[in-house]
Amino acid sequence: MNHDASLPAPPGRTRRIVFLGLAIVVLASGAFVVRGPLMMSAPRCMAGRWHGCFDTFNGVVLMTLVALPLAALVVWALALRRRAAGVTSAWRMSLAEVGMVHGTVPFLWLTMMPGAGAGIVPARVSLVPLRDLVTMGTLGIVGNLLVFASLGFFAPMRFAALASVPRILALGAGCSVLVETAQYVLRLDRVSSVDDVLVNAAGAALAALATRPWWRTAAQAPSDRPRPAPAPTG
Repeated sequence: MNHDASLPAPPGRTRRIVFLGLAIVVLASGAFVVRGPLMMSAPRCMAGRWHGCFDTFNGVVLMTLVALPLAALVVWALALRRRAAGVTSAWRMSLAEVGMVHGTVPFLWLTMMPGAGAGIVPARVSLVPLRDLVTMGTLGIVGNLLVFASLGFFAPMRFAALASVPRILALGAGCSVLVETAQYVLRLDRVSSVDDVLVNAAGAALAALATRPWWRTAAQAPSDRPRPAPAPTG
């Protein structure tokens, strides 16, 4: 019998490694595809100029990527604090919280970016399902799928109450309705469309399915609380 044979990695560790590797590949691939336009926005963003950076798609994407090290630092700090308090799921909880914010805020910023006729043209609304879907194009559909993808991806990992595809679908739809309503009320020269709500919600649900093995179920909830200190003996 060979006692030197290495033991297989625990399933939890394997899932974490796969998850981290997948995230790195996705980020690297995205940065490679849009590297040209991002570099065009770099001088304005690095100079802190609003026009040409924070009011453009390329500028917002660039600043999102630049902020990744800071997001990673926040995850690390939160996880260390939770581990010191005895929380067993410290890394998962911290990653989920930061991921929801860092992955959603840039898309919300883009969707609330005013058009050329903001405040001038009347607010527009489209309530006929699937009518606008055929005119979105591939880029528009993909963009709408990604708006709340991070929320759907990380929320079930953080909150046991959201560990369900129908609940994430409802969450994505609710958040999208708020965004479309804000676009209409603020007259941002955008069309408030029911198809945007449908695609946003579908993107959140599909992203949730991708993290199903890591969902924070109700059975795991007690392990996320700090462990009580052992009672003194003798």
